Amino acid sequence: MAEKILSVFIDESGDFGPYDFHAPFYLVAMVLHNQDVDISKNVDDLESHLANIGYKQHAIHTGPLIRRESVYANDLMEERKRLFNALFNFARKLDFRYVCAKIRKDECPDVITLTARISKAIAGILKEHQNFWEQFNRIIIYYDNGQIELTKILTSVFNTLYANVEFRKVKPVDYKLFQAADLICTMELLAEKAEPNSFSKSEQEFFVQYETLKRTILSRY
Repeated sequence: MAEKILSVFIDESGDFGPYDFHAPFYLVAMVLHNQDVDISKNVDDLESHLANIGYKQHAIHTGPLIRRESVYANDLMEERKRLFNALFNFARKLDFRYVCAKIRKDECPDVITLTARISKAIAGILKEHQNFWEQFNRIIIYYDNGQIELTKILTSVFNTLYANVEFRKVKPVDYKLFQAADLICTMELLAEKAEPNSFSKSEQEFFVQYETLKRTILSRY
Protein backbone atom coordinates (compact mmCIF):
# COMPACT_ATOMS: atom_id res chain seq x y z
CA MET A 1 0.00 0.00 0.00
CA ALA A 2 1.38 3.39 -1.02
CA GLU A 3 2.47 5.73 1.73
CA LYS A 4 0.08 8.64 2.26
CA ILE A 5 1.87 11.93 2.82
CA LEU A 6 0.41 15.24 3.96
CA SER A 7 2.26 18.44 3.14
CA VAL A 8 1.63 21.33 5.53
CA PHE A 9 2.65 24.80 4.38
CA ILE A 10 2.74 27.32 7.22
CA ASP A 11 2.83 31.10 7.28
CA GLU A 12 2.26 33.62 10.06
CA SER A 13 1.10 37.19 10.45
CA GLY A 14 2.24 39.23 13.44
CA ASP A 15 5.18 39.01 15.82
CA PHE A 16 6.06 38.19 19.41
CA GLY A 17 6.60 41.82 20.39
CA PRO A 18 4.34 43.93 22.63
CA TYR A 19 0.72 44.63 21.68
CA ASP A 20 0.35 47.26 18.97
CA PHE A 21 -2.99 48.81 18.04
CA HIS A 22 -2.06 48.63 14.37
CA ALA A 23 -1.24 44.89 14.59
CA PRO A 24 -3.61 43.41 17.19
CA PHE A 25 -3.57 39.79 15.97
CA TYR A 26 -1.18 36.89 15.64
CA LEU A 27 -2.26 34.37 13.00
CA VAL A 28 -0.84 31.03 11.88
CA ALA A 29 -2.26 29.65 8.62
CA MET A 30 -1.67 26.08 7.45
CA VAL A 31 -2.38 24.83 3.94
CA LEU A 32 -2.92 21.06 4.02
CA HIS A 33 -2.14 19.24 0.78
CA ASN A 34 -2.58 15.52 0.23
CA GLN A 35 0.37 14.61 -1.99
CA ASP A 36 -1.83 12.13 -3.85
CA VAL A 37 -3.51 15.16 -5.44
CA ASP A 38 -1.42 16.30 -8.40
CA ILE A 39 -1.24 20.09 -8.74
CA SER A 40 1.71 20.24 -11.13
CA LYS A 41 -0.35 21.62 -14.03
CA ASN A 42 -1.78 24.36 -11.82
CA VAL A 43 1.73 25.30 -10.71
CA ASP A 44 3.05 25.29 -14.28
CA ASP A 45 0.15 27.45 -15.45
CA LEU A 46 0.76 29.99 -12.68
CA GLU A 47 4.50 30.14 -13.36
CA SER A 48 3.85 30.61 -17.07
CA HIS A 49 1.34 33.38 -16.38
CA LEU A 50 3.71 35.19 -14.01
CA ALA A 51 6.50 35.01 -16.59
CA ASN A 52 4.18 36.44 -19.24
CA ILE A 53 3.35 39.48 -17.10
CA GLY A 54 6.97 40.14 -16.20
CA TYR A 55 7.37 38.32 -12.87
CA LYS A 56 9.37 35.24 -13.77
CA GLN A 57 10.57 33.17 -10.78
CA HIS A 58 8.73 35.47 -8.41
CA ALA A 59 7.32 34.68 -4.96
CA ILE A 60 4.13 36.65 -4.37
CA HIS A 61 3.96 38.16 -0.87
CA THR A 62 0.36 39.24 -0.42
CA GLY A 63 0.72 41.68 2.49
CA PRO A 64 3.49 43.83 0.96
CA LEU A 65 1.71 43.54 -2.40
CA ILE A 66 -1.45 45.11 -0.97
CA ARG A 67 0.46 47.75 1.01
CA ARG A 68 2.79 48.60 -1.89
CA GLU A 69 5.88 47.79 0.15
CA SER A 70 9.22 46.06 -0.44
CA VAL A 71 9.67 44.88 -4.04
CA TYR A 72 6.23 46.28 -4.94
CA ALA A 73 7.00 49.87 -3.88
CA ASN A 74 7.24 51.07 -7.49
CA ASP A 75 4.56 48.83 -9.01
CA LEU A 76 1.33 50.33 -10.30
CA MET A 77 -2.02 49.35 -8.78
CA GLU A 78 -2.97 47.46 -11.95
CA GLU A 79 0.23 45.41 -11.80
CA ARG A 80 -0.25 44.56 -8.14
CA LYS A 81 -3.89 43.57 -8.67
CA ARG A 82 -2.84 41.38 -11.59
CA LEU A 83 -0.42 39.55 -9.30
CA PHE A 84 -2.98 39.25 -6.51
CA ASN A 85 -5.61 37.83 -8.87
CA ALA A 86 -3.12 35.34 -10.30
CA LEU A 87 -2.35 33.86 -6.88
CA PHE A 88 -5.96 34.08 -5.70
CA ASN A 89 -7.31 32.25 -8.76
CA PHE A 90 -4.55 29.65 -8.46
CA ALA A 91 -5.44 28.96 -4.82
CA ARG A 92 -9.21 28.79 -5.21
CA LYS A 93 -8.98 26.17 -7.98
CA LEU A 94 -6.88 23.76 -5.92
CA ASP A 95 -8.05 20.79 -3.89
CA PHE A 96 -6.63 21.51 -0.45
CA ARG A 97 -7.79 22.28 3.07
CA TYR A 98 -6.58 24.97 5.40
CA VAL A 99 -6.80 25.89 9.06
CA CYS A 100 -5.88 29.12 10.80
CA ALA A 101 -5.09 29.80 14.46
CA LYS A 102 -5.93 33.34 15.59
CA ILE A 103 -4.74 35.04 18.77
CA ARG A 104 -5.69 38.49 20.05
CA LYS A 105 -2.51 40.05 21.36
CA ASP A 106 -4.36 42.43 23.67
CA GLU A 107 -5.29 39.33 25.70
CA CYS A 108 -1.61 38.42 26.13
CA PRO A 109 0.20 40.64 28.67
CA ASP A 110 3.62 39.14 27.91
CA VAL A 111 5.48 36.90 25.49
CA ILE A 112 5.07 33.86 27.76
CA THR A 113 1.28 34.17 27.62
CA LEU A 114 1.36 34.75 23.86
CA THR A 115 3.55 31.68 23.33
CA ALA A 116 1.22 29.55 25.45
CA ARG A 117 -1.87 30.81 23.63
CA ILE A 118 -0.38 30.11 20.21
CA SER A 119 0.72 26.62 21.28
CA LYS A 120 -2.73 25.79 22.66
CA ALA A 121 -4.50 27.21 19.60
CA ILE A 122 -2.42 25.14 17.18
CA ALA A 123 -2.74 21.98 19.28
CA GLY A 124 -6.48 22.55 19.54
CA ILE A 125 -6.89 22.82 15.78
CA LEU A 126 -4.86 19.65 15.20
CA LYS A 127 -6.87 17.69 17.76
CA GLU A 128 -10.17 19.01 16.38
CA HIS A 129 -9.33 17.52 12.98
CA GLN A 130 -7.62 14.41 14.35
CA ASN A 131 -9.45 12.02 12.02
CA PHE A 132 -8.13 13.89 9.00
CA TRP A 133 -4.51 13.91 10.20
CA GLU A 134 -4.61 10.21 11.07
CA GLN A 135 -5.26 9.31 7.42
CA PHE A 136 -1.60 9.99 6.66
CA ASN A 137 1.50 7.92 7.33
CA ARG A 138 3.82 10.91 7.23
CA ILE A 139 3.50 14.66 7.71
CA ILE A 140 5.95 17.11 6.14
CA ILE A 141 5.98 20.63 7.56
CA TYR A 142 7.15 23.42 5.26
CA TYR A 143 8.06 26.69 6.99
CA ASP A 144 10.60 29.38 6.19
CA ASN A 145 11.75 29.64 9.83
CA GLY A 146 10.83 33.31 9.68
CA GLN A 147 10.29 33.47 13.44
CA ILE A 148 12.35 31.26 15.73
CA GLU A 149 9.64 31.42 18.41
CA LEU A 150 7.06 29.93 16.05
CA THR A 151 9.56 27.36 14.78
CA LYS A 152 9.99 26.10 18.35
CA ILE A 153 6.22 25.98 18.90
CA LEU A 154 5.61 24.04 15.69
CA THR A 155 8.39 21.57 16.45
CA SER A 156 7.08 20.97 19.96
CA VAL A 157 3.38 20.64 19.10
CA PHE A 158 3.72 18.46 16.01
CA ASN A 159 6.31 16.14 17.54
CA THR A 160 4.15 15.73 20.64
CA LEU A 161 1.03 14.78 18.68
CA TYR A 162 2.49 12.80 15.76
CA ALA A 163 5.20 10.19 15.48
CA ASN A 164 6.29 10.62 11.88
CA VAL A 165 6.85 14.34 11.24
CA GLU A 166 9.52 15.94 9.07
CA PHE A 167 10.38 19.65 9.00
CA ARG A 168 11.73 21.39 5.93
CA LYS A 169 12.88 24.97 5.59
CA VAL A 170 11.50 26.50 2.42
CA LYS A 171 12.24 29.34 0.07
CA PRO A 172 8.87 30.92 -0.81
CA VAL A 173 9.76 31.16 -4.50
CA ASP A 174 10.09 27.36 -4.69
CA TYR A 175 6.62 26.48 -3.36
CA LYS A 176 3.40 27.98 -4.68
CA LEU A 177 1.44 26.42 -1.80
CA PHE A 178 3.60 28.34 0.66
CA GLN A 179 2.59 31.48 -1.20
CA ALA A 180 -1.02 30.29 -0.94
CA ALA A 181 -0.58 30.01 2.84
CA ASP A 182 0.69 33.59 2.85
CA LEU A 183 -2.38 34.66 0.86
CA ILE A 184 -4.77 32.88 3.22
CA CYS A 185 -3.06 34.32 6.28
CA THR A 186 -3.49 37.82 4.85
CA MET A 187 -7.14 37.18 3.92
CA GLU A 188 -7.93 35.88 7.39
CA LEU A 189 -6.28 38.95 8.90
CA LEU A 190 -8.31 41.23 6.64
CA ALA A 191 -11.49 39.44 7.69
CA GLU A 192 -10.67 40.19 11.34
CA LYS A 193 -9.74 43.81 10.62
CA ALA A 194 -12.85 44.39 8.52
CA GLU A 195 -15.35 43.86 11.33
CA PRO A 196 -14.25 46.91 13.37
CA ASN A 197 -13.51 48.73 10.09
CA SER A 198 -9.81 49.05 10.86
CA PHE A 199 -8.41 48.76 7.34
CA SER A 200 -5.26 50.73 6.64
CA LYS A 201 -5.32 53.35 3.90
CA SER A 202 -3.44 51.05 1.51
CA GLU A 203 -5.89 48.19 2.17
CA GLN A 204 -8.84 50.50 1.52
CA GLU A 205 -7.28 51.68 -1.73
CA PHE A 206 -6.53 48.15 -2.91
CA PHE A 207 -10.00 46.73 -2.28
CA VAL A 208 -11.97 50.00 -2.67
CA GLN A 209 -14.48 49.05 0.03
CA TYR A 210 -15.12 46.18 2.40
CA GLU A 211 -18.36 45.06 0.74
CA THR A 212 -16.45 44.49 -2.48
CA LEU A 213 -13.77 42.52 -0.64
CA LYS A 214 -16.38 40.47 1.22
CA ARG A 215 -18.37 39.71 -1.92
CA THR A 216 -15.50 38.88 -4.26
CA ILE A 217 -12.66 37.60 -2.09
CA LEU A 218 -13.47 36.64 1.50
CA SER A 219 -16.64 34.75 0.52
CA ARG A 220 -14.45 32.15 -1.21
CA TYR A 221 -12.45 31.27 1.89
